[in-house]
Order: sequence, then C-alpha cells, then structure tokens
Amino acid sequence: MSYPLANALLIWRLTLEHVQISAVSCLLAILTACPLGVLVSRVRWLAPPVLAAAGIFYTIPSVALFAILIPVLGLGVKPTVLALVLYSQLALIRNTAVGINEVDAALLQAAQGMGMTDAQILWRVEVPLAIPVIFAGVRTATVMAIGLASIAAYIGAGGLGVLIFQGISTGNTDQILTGAVAVSTLALLADATLSSMQRMLQWAMGVRA
Repeated sequence: MSYPLANALLIWRLTLEHVQISAVSCLLAILTACPLGVLVSRVRWLAPPVLAAAGIFYTIPSVALFAILIPVLGLGVKPTVLALVLYSQLALIRNTAVGINEVDAALLQAAQGMGMTDAQILWRVEVPLAIPVIFAGVRTATVMAIGLASIAAYIGAGGLGVLIFQGISTGNTDQILTGAVAVSTLALLADATLSSMQRMLQWAMGVRA
C-alpha cells in the first residue's frame, strides 16, 4: 500500500490520460462501426467481407499493429487511438447488425402498416429494441480498449501502463500491482457506467427491459 499512497498524484494523472485515450478511441469506434453495422444489416451481402476485414484487424497482435502504424503516425497517442479503434470494429459492427436483424419481423410489419418510413422504423423500432445487443458490443469494446491502452505506454502514449512497464523494468512489484489494479478498476467502473447508460437510454426510448 505504500506505493499508491506515496504516488497518488502520479497515479491520478496517468488515470486521466488512460481515460482520455480509451474514451476517444471508443467514441471514434462507435461513430465508425455502428453505422457500418446498420449498413450490413440492410445490405446483407456486405456482411461477410466487412466482418472478415474487421476480424483481420482483431487478430493482429497489438505489438505488430503498433509496429505497422508507428512509421506512418509516429509514437504516442495517434497510433494508439487508431489501433484501439480498429480492434473495436468487430464487436461493434457484429453486435449492431445482429441486434437489428433479430428484431421481430411482426413488429416491422406492424410499423410498415402504420405508414412508417424506413428511417422511422430504424430509429423508432429497430434501434431501441437492439440497444441491449448493441450495448453489449460497446461494453466489450470499452473493456478491451481500457486493457489494450496499457500496452500503448510502451510507445509513449502514457496512461496507467506506464506504471506497469516501469515496475517491470525496475522490479518494483508494488508499482506493477498498482497499475494492474488501477486498470482493472477502471474497466469495471466503465462497464458499470455503460450498463447504467443502457438502462437510461432504454427508458428514454420507451423500451422496458
């Protein structure tokens, strides 16, 4: 317990860096992947190639992906954010498409019978009912991003991974444990926050779990 007490300000600064990197990455991933998920749910033949491409990025080892991006984007935050965005695509695209495709066909027919347009059906029927599945993907991607952001400290992006790598290089077990526990706690808090956001969003859209 001595290390975290003696280095509280450093831990707080690195935590803020970690949150910033993870939050920006997840936001960009959602803005790119969720529209793709909607697209492949509408144009079914696009699903295999889009998911295959996202799957390829997901299977590339993080160190290898950083090695590919660093010559183009340099060290630091930029390659880290892009790498995390690429890693998040598969879960977000797949869950968005699955959530929309699993909406009961009878509900869609009823909405069409009421004279709703395709856009109205999407936003008033499909998306609200697909929220639990979509948010499952968002939660998975967020937890993954928080964990992988630790590795990014190796390329100068900052964050809580700094504690882990410094602890490894100096043999300081307390420092390693502090970084690991902080990352795990941050991931759990993010997951709980997103779970609450999901319930609030469902309530706002009139969907009762």
